[in-house]
Amino acid sequence: MKKLINDPKAVVNESVEGFGLAHADLVTVHTDPLFVVRKDAPVQGKVGLVSGGGSGHEPLHAGYVGRGMLDAAVPGAVFTSPTPDQILPATTAVNGGAGVLHIVKNYTGDVLNFETAAELAAAEGVEVRSVLVNDDVAVEDSLYTAGRRGVGGTVFVERIAGAAAERGDDLEAVTAVAQRVIDNVRSMGAALAPSTVPHAGVPSFDLAEDEIEIGIGIHGEPGRHRIAMENADGITTRLLEPITADLNLGSGDRVLLMVNGMGGSPASELYIVYRKAVALLKERGVTVERSLVGNYITALEMEGASLTVLKLDDEMITLWDSPVSTAALRWGV
Repeated sequence: MKKLINDPKAVVNESVEGFGLAHADLVTVHTDPLFVVRKDAPVQGKVGLVSGGGSGHEPLHAGYVGRGMLDAAVPGAVFTSPTPDQILPATTAVNGGAGVLHIVKNYTGDVLNFETAAELAAAEGVEVRSVLVNDDVAVEDSLYTAGRRGVGGTVFVERIAGAAAERGDDLEAVTAVAQRVIDNVRSMGAALAPSTVPHAGVPSFDLAEDEIEIGIGIHGEPGRHRIAMENADGITTRLLEPITADLNLGSGDRVLLMVNGMGGSPASELYIVYRKAVALLKERGVTVERSLVGNYITALEMEGASLTVLKLDDEMITLWDSPVSTAALRWGV
């Protein structure tokens, strides 16, 4: 294992500390317990948005803390849920009197710990709602969750719900728009090579040189099937077809398309995937209105990519285009 780290046990703390130093204009890092809040938190009268999960998926979640997205992010250990004693103070720290929305990826540990924190916050007088992101069409159940996993669609939920909160929507309305995004977003990914968790020191799964995993999870969970390596167009087709079928995409639909790198694939390869995905959608009469290409929700240094497609409406486009200022997404400011 070769990594730019010091002590494997200190990776998350040192990384978050460095993140805070690099983006001190945007965020404040709290170290005991560990969580990240936007610089001006709490914003009075605004719904606060909190998300989090295991580290190793950067820029998710801390990279999306700031104006127009999250008010707080709670990082757990690598590929491990944050604890309620982190989530609770993050929740209270961003409570500006309008309530707080928890955006939770569908992994068992995340669900249980955010539920516990929400109950504790309610006991302190904070109104908390929760939405569950479950956009992965690859499998119904996995090692980490019951039901579909929460993956790339989380970025879209955080952005669009964050924009709604920023414009002044109340807690009920922000929750509703977050749920509408969840209902209309789907993802699927593929791994060409595994990642290595620092404290483990060995790859999280085995793939032969001529094999790839279709439908991989962001923690290295197995997907739909393991196949022989094929070209980028073939892999893209395998990932996109289940998404378009699940969303029932057809002529006249407008979408937001993200080609996301899993951490170890270069941008040049991601654009080849994007090229094919756009062509396949065009064949269906689907228009790509907005797009992202790059590393937005990773799995350490895993080689591979995921596709995320959101069926858009006019309000979603307006919210997406509104100003955002975070370490990982920034426009209109």
